Amino acid sequence: MNDNANIRFKDVVSSREFRVAWFLLAAAAAAIAAVFLGGAAIVWEAVAAGLVIVVAALAAASVYLGVKKNRGASLGDSELTGILTNIDDVLVVYDQDFKVVFFNGAAEKLFKLSANVALGHVLSARDVEKDGWRILAQVIFPSLAPRVIVRSKEGDVPQVADVSFTDPEIELRVTTIPVMDPVSRNPLVFMKIIRDRTALVAALRAKNEFITVASHQLRGPATDINWALQSLSSVAGLDDTNKMIVETAAAASQNLLRRIEDLLNIARMEDGQVGYQFEDADLVDYVGRMLADVLPAARKAGVKIYFDRPTEPMPHVQIDTKHLSLAVTNLLENAIRYNVENGEVTVKIDKMQDKPYIVVSVKDTGIGIPPEALGKLFTKFYRADNAVKSQTEGSGLGLYISKGIIAAHGGQIWAESELNRGTTISFALPTDPSLVPRHEVGTEDLL
Repeated sequence: MNDNANIRFKDVVSSREFRVAWFLLAAAAAAIAAVFLGGAAIVWEAVAAGLVIVVAALAAASVYLGVKKNRGASLGDSELTGILTNIDDVLVVYDQDFKVVFFNGAAEKLFKLSANVALGHVLSARDVEKDGWRILAQVIFPSLAPRVIVRSKEGDVPQVADVSFTDPEIELRVTTIPVMDPVSRNPLVFMKIIRDRTALVAALRAKNEFITVASHQLRGPATDINWALQSLSSVAGLDDTNKMIVETAAAASQNLLRRIEDLLNIARMEDGQVGYQFEDADLVDYVGRMLADVLPAARKAGVKIYFDRPTEPMPHVQIDTKHLSLAVTNLLENAIRYNVENGEVTVKIDKMQDKPYIVVSVKDTGIGIPPEALGKLFTKFYRADNAVKSQTEGSGLGLYISKGIIAAHGGQIWAESELNRGTTISFALPTDPSLVPRHEVGTEDLL
C-alpha cells in the first residue's frame, strides 16, 4: 500500500464519523465473547454476527463519506471496500434518490444482477414489473413484498425486517441503516445488509415437522396405555403391591402424555402456527380463576397460596385464554413444585410505571435459582442443578413454552431469585392493543 493510501486510510479511521464504528466494534467483540465463553444459544450467535456486519457496514459508510469529502480515494479502491465486496452477506447502498452506489458480490448472486447493471440504477416501485428486478425492488420497498415482519420498533436505528417470498421461496433478514451527514444530520446514503436465511428456516421447519409427526404418532398409543392403566387401577381385588405398580405406571403414562403435548406445543410455536385468538379480558379475574385451579395441588404439597389483589382498577388486556393459561399454570406449578415444606406462593398484579403494561409476579419461598443459571432459565430443555436435585422429574420445557406464549401476546418475562430464599418470576402484558403482534411469529424467525 502506497503512502497516499496510508494517509487516506488513517484519515478515515480517525475521522469523527468513524467513531461509532469503533464503538460498535467493541460491542461486537463483547457479544462474540459472550457466545464462546457463555455457551449461548444460536440466538446470541446471530446477534454477535449481526453486530459484526453492522460494524463493517458503518466502516464502509465512513469510506463513502471520505469520498464525499474529496479525500482522494474512490469507494472501489478502498481495501476495506474490497473486503465488503466479498463478504457472505448482501450489502446494497443507495442514495436519497434511490440510486445504487454499492452492490457487492453476494448481492449479485442473490438478486442475479451484475454490479455493472445495478450501479447507477435509480430504484423505483415500478421495478417490480421488470424482468430480473422484482426481488431487489421488493427488498428496497418492503411494502411490495408478499410477507414482511418488522422486528424493530418504529423510529429505531437500524430498522430490521424479515422479508419472505414464495416464488421462489426465499427468507431474508433485512437491516437498514441510514448514514447521516455529521453536519446537516441529513441522510447521505442508506445501507441494506441482507442475510439469506432460506436454508436455516427450511431446516428448522423440517425439524419441527418431524417432531410434530412423531409426537402425533406417539400420542395415540400413549393415550391407550394411559386409559388401560387407569382402568386397571380401579379393578377390585388388586393387592396393595399390584395396585401400587399400576398407579405408578399410570402416573408415568400421564407424564409421558404431558411431554408429548409439550413437544407439540413447541413445534407449533417454532413454526408460528399456534393460532392465537385474542379477546378482551380482566386480568385480575382471570388470574384469580387460575389460582383456584391450582389450589388443590398446592394443598397437597403443603404450600399456601396468596393473591395480592390490586387496590385500584386495572385496564383490560388482549389475551388468548387457552394458551395464556398454559403459561400461567407452568409458573404456578413451578412455584409449588420447587417450594419448601410449609412454603408460600404470592401472586401480585400491578401497573408498570410509565409504560402501558400490567405486571403479574409469582413469588415463592422455595429453593431459588443459582445466579449463573438465571440467564439460561427460559431456554429449551434447561434445568438448574439444584432443581434437578430437588425434583428429578422435569423436561425443562415449561418456562420456554411460557416465554413463547407471553412473547406472542406482546409481553416480556423475567426472573429474580436468591438461592435458598425463593424466586419471583414476572411477566408483563400490554394494555395497548396495538402492542400485541399482528402476525404470529415462529421461533425460527427470531434467529
